Amino acid sequence: MQIPFHKPYITEDEVSEVLDTVRSGWLTMGPRTLQFEQEFSKYVGSPHAVAVNSGTSALHLALKAIDLKPGDEVIVPTMTFTATAEVVCYFNATPILVDIERDTHNMDVSLIEKTITPRTRAIIPVHYGGQPCDMDAIMEIARSRGLYVIEDAAHSLPAWYGEKSVGTIGDLTCFSFYATKPLAAGEGGMVTTENGDWAERIRVLRLHGISKDAWKRYSAGGSWYYEVTEVGYKYNMTDVQAALALSQLRKLDFMWERRKYITKMYSEGFSGSEAITTPTFRPDRVSSFHLYPIKINPDALTIDRAQFIEELGKRSIGTSVHFIPLHRHPFYRNRFSYDEKDFPEAEWVYERLISLPVYPGMSNREIEYVINSVNDISTKHKK
Repeated sequence: MQIPFHKPYITEDEVSEVLDTVRSGWLTMGPRTLQFEQEFSKYVGSPHAVAVNSGTSALHLALKAIDLKPGDEVIVPTMTFTATAEVVCYFNATPILVDIERDTHNMDVSLIEKTITPRTRAIIPVHYGGQPCDMDAIMEIARSRGLYVIEDAAHSLPAWYGEKSVGTIGDLTCFSFYATKPLAAGEGGMVTTENGDWAERIRVLRLHGISKDAWKRYSAGGSWYYEVTEVGYKYNMTDVQAALALSQLRKLDFMWERRKYITKMYSEGFSGSEAITTPTFRPDRVSSFHLYPIKINPDALTIDRAQFIEELGKRSIGTSVHFIPLHRHPFYRNRFSYDEKDFPEAEWVYERLISLPVYPGMSNREIEYVINSVNDISTKHKK
């Protein structure tokens, strides 16, 4: 049995949508992209949704919308993918890393205020694995200190904090549609916001700073005339990507239910194990269940995390590690003088983390195989 870490849930619906788009002759940004924006906006509940070519682009343009400047600071959790902090560096601004909660792996809100300086402009909470951060506390800090909140929701579609859908809480929210994400369009991203001025600026910035709907100039009713109002980027989504995304959006609830079921089966299957700590889910929020990160207990095992992953690989089970903390990477360590001792919780978590497969197309037999394999390895290598 071969179980990859992830496999997008692609059916004939996606194939049909893409073929229809290709046959239409409209391949770049056009009517399908606009349709996707409208349907996504309705699904999430945000008045404005702007499609771009990646989650990284979404974060970049969100920071551009708030006019981040060189020398500014942005608070970011260390347990995230580099894109979250990388975009801050695009502005010659400084990502200020904070440690995480040991159980949820989300940023530790209690550490935020002590990192705020007169140069701080924004906070980027990352909803790890799809479980929202403590957004009430983060928004309260931000409002009291005049800061912006830009949510990194690359994992969080759909997810809810209380009764609020992720995408409607912070000042701006950034989603990713990379191949491994809950909605997989190969590549792609989205920015949602209640601020119409920001949304309009992001629409302009995503396509070379050209005013109005630049793509319309290639349509029958469009005009050849356009104006460049500021330096922009080539960040637009294509209609081929949007066709994939539209089909994925329509089965998003089903895929969420399936990941939720797999999560439940895993947690039940590993309950009582001294070797495995299962994910913690807070009762006041609902995860997208995008990741299932277990933590191994080195005190209960004769093998370490790398060897555990190797043992799973021998059983043809794909895994990953989310994430190597940013402070460990040479760029952030050397450029900003970050030290491992300043992030004890992230260090503790990182040494134990393994992400198991949790994609919607997994069969019940495959789920049971993963559970049995993890438990078998734990038993065979018990201290």
